[in-house]
Formats: sequence, C-alpha cells, structure tokens
Amino acid sequence: MKAFNFKHKLRFEKHKGRTEHMEIEVVLPKDGELLTYPLQQHIGAPAVSLVKKGDMVLLGEKIAEGAARISANIHSGVSGVVEDIKKVLNPHGAYVDAIIIKSDGKMEPHPSIRGVEDVRTLTHRQYLDIIKEAGIVGLGGAGFPTHIKLDPPDPSKIEYILVNGAECEPYHTHDYRVMLEKPGNIRESLDLMLRFFPNAKAILAIETNKMAVIGLYEVLVKNNPRIEVQRLDVLYPQGSEKQLIESCLGRQVPMGKLPGDINVIVINVSTVAAVDAVMRRGRPITRRIMTLSGDAFARPGNYEACIGMSYRSLIEGAGGFNADNQPFKMISGGAMMGNALFNLDVPIIKTDSVVLALSEKIANISKEHPCIRCAKCVEYCPMGLMPYELNVMSIKGDMEAFKKLNGVQCVECGSCSYTCPSKRHLSQSVRTAKRFIMSKRAGA
Repeated sequence: MKAFNFKHKLRFEKHKGRTEHMEIEVVLPKDGELLTYPLQQHIGAPAVSLVKKGDMVLLGEKIAEGAARISANIHSGVSGVVEDIKKVLNPHGAYVDAIIIKSDGKMEPHPSIRGVEDVRTLTHRQYLDIIKEAGIVGLGGAGFPTHIKLDPPDPSKIEYILVNGAECEPYHTHDYRVMLEKPGNIRESLDLMLRFFPNAKAILAIETNKMAVIGLYEVLVKNNPRIEVQRLDVLYPQGSEKQLIESCLGRQVPMGKLPGDINVIVINVSTVAAVDAVMRRGRPITRRIMTLSGDAFARPGNYEACIGMSYRSLIEGAGGFNADNQPFKMISGGAMMGNALFNLDVPIIKTDSVVLALSEKIANISKEHPCIRCAKCVEYCPMGLMPYELNVMSIKGDMEAFKKLNGVQCVECGSCSYTCPSKRHLSQSVRTAKRFIMSKRAGA
C-alpha cells in the first residue's frame, strides 16, 4: 500500500542504538517486597477494590474490578498478602487510591489462569469478555480499555485495523523488541482478531529504522492477503493514532472524532501481543516491558517487570546507575511526551513504557523566556492548534477559552516545546489545563 504523510511533522536524531539490540530481560520482585497497585491505571473510571487488608492473594488474581463501562480490571502480579489500601503518589504526581501487596516470593498462580482450549470456537462477545476480564488496556501509553476499542457498533463496517509499530519516540525500543521476539504471537493474535471484523484488513505500520522487523513480518504474512506490512518514513509524532491513520491511509480523523468514526481501529503492537497472552495462557496484564535508556544507567536495555514494583526496584534489578554518570534528570515516558520523575519510590503502572536517566552533561534544562510570537509551535503542531495561545489560557486559568481553542484535542506530543526558541513550557501547560478540565468532567 502507498505510504502517505502527515502535516507538521518532525525529524530528529534517534537514540535507540544503546537498547534496540538488547533482548528483553525479566526483573522480578524480591521475597517480602511491597507492590503498589493504583486503582487508576487507564482511561476511564477507577477500578474498585475487591480485597481488604489481610487478604491472601495469588498471582494473576483479580484484586480490583472496573465498575464503569469504560474502566479496567487490575490483577496481582505476585502471590502474597494485602498489607494496606491507601492513597499513594503515582508516577504523574497525583494521589490515588491503591492496593499494597507484600510478595511471599512464591509466585503461586491463581487457578483461573488458563488459556482458551480452542480459540476457533469463540464468539466475538466471548473474545471481548476474556480481554475485559484480563484488564487489557492500550499499551502505547493512552491506556484505553481494549475490550471497548474492539467493540464498535457494527464490526462489519471496520475497514482497517492499524497495528501501531511506529515507536516514533527517540529512545523507545520495547515495542521493537516485542515485534522481534514474539512474531508468532502477534500474527496469531491478528488472525484471531480479524475473524471478528469480516471486512477489515490489518496493516502492520512500521518505520524504516526497524528493517529487521520489517523483513521478518513481510515473510511472516506474505501468504495472508488480509495482513500487510506498511513501511513508513521515520517521522514524529507518527505513533499518535490520528497521524498514523493519515500516514497509512491518507485519511484525516475530523476534530473531535475518533478513528472508529472513519471505520478504522488503531491498536498498539504490544497490546496485540497481550491479547495473545491471555488467549493462549490466560495471563492477565500483570507485567510491563520497559525500556531503560540514557547514559546514567549502568545497563540500559529492555526489561519485563511486574506492574506494582517501584521504579527503584526495577532500576536496582537492572543494574542500577552508572558510577561515572549519576542521573541529573529522570523521565518517565520518553523524551518528548514523558514526565519528570520526582521520586523513584512510585509504582510501575500499565501505561508505563520508558525510563530515561540522563547525566548533567546530557540533560538540557533550559530557562524559559518570553514568547517572541514566532509561531514555530503552530507550524509544527500536528493537530493544527495554537500552542502559544493555549499556554496563555492555561496560565490565566481561562478554561473556557482553552476549550474554545480546541485545547483538549492536544495529543501532548511535545513538538511545540521542542521547536520553541524561547523554551516555553508549552506542552506541560497544555497538559495541566487538560487534566484540570478532565477532572472537572469526572466530578473530582
């Protein structure tokens, strides 16, 4: 299929070389370690706890249930005892309710952890119920519940399922390693998914800085006319679903609409692999594959860790920091879209993917200067917004004006901050305003 392009794109140096060749290593919690499970790890309503202090739990046991239509279940990644249920700080600096579990070191599985005997017998509803029960959400970062995404009003109208393998952030390599190490799982998961969308074609969208993956999947799907590999130019923020749709299909999602409104589903490649894991082995979302990158890590690489472990525990299990380059700045979520980490004793959640540890000689923390009205931020905004105006409205606290300028449509890609010659904190101020508006809508 012909590759298109999208407007307002960026091209910049990638920093994947240190980790893209590192196979995924497993880091497990120690006996007696405390794991923290925030009840809000997804888009939608928080889950509701099913356990109380003192309860014994097993690996894979459901400990919290999504109580609203848009919500997600949460499962324990260890066997052990519930130590407490209280408010904790999450990686984004918010206090949220959480379940604290003390691992007994046994990793004893819950008896419900078993795969489907014959996936060919599944109805679409049964397929969605299994995904819902497993608590699977979008692993590209947004955290939208997957059972909702795969349940459009009329599945026969879906024309394309875009499998997002772009991984356009400069340091991310976890999706690359999943594609490289689990090709059969991804293919089988797609084969099953396509059964429920009779008129859809699946497109594996992969940027051309991942030629090993492209070659592997072109061979893997060559005899399946319903699955195609699409080579994409290396652009940012191509991993954002609306930009990916424009690159792959030449279609634009109207402002305020969703991909489903133009008969498209976009799903992250790691989410596709997670669906296979629950179908094949009954494994709910209890682990997260993370890229640890930056010159301050002793052993940068790709690691599979239990959700609920602290960042500190993961980093220590992965070799700790570089003795010669101590971290000056820590970022969760990537260089462009991530948040500065204020504390390493916060839990890994479902939507986490990358930790950057940068020494002082690498980290560039520039002083913010007054806006010079150059409109660079407008030129490079992939959503066609006016970030400099949104920045003003956020600072003033004028949320009505912010909404009228379509600020809630911002995809938080960070392109505005990256291109601003005055080093304005544009993306962060827009993100702050969006969070305020969303909290008001939720009644917080």
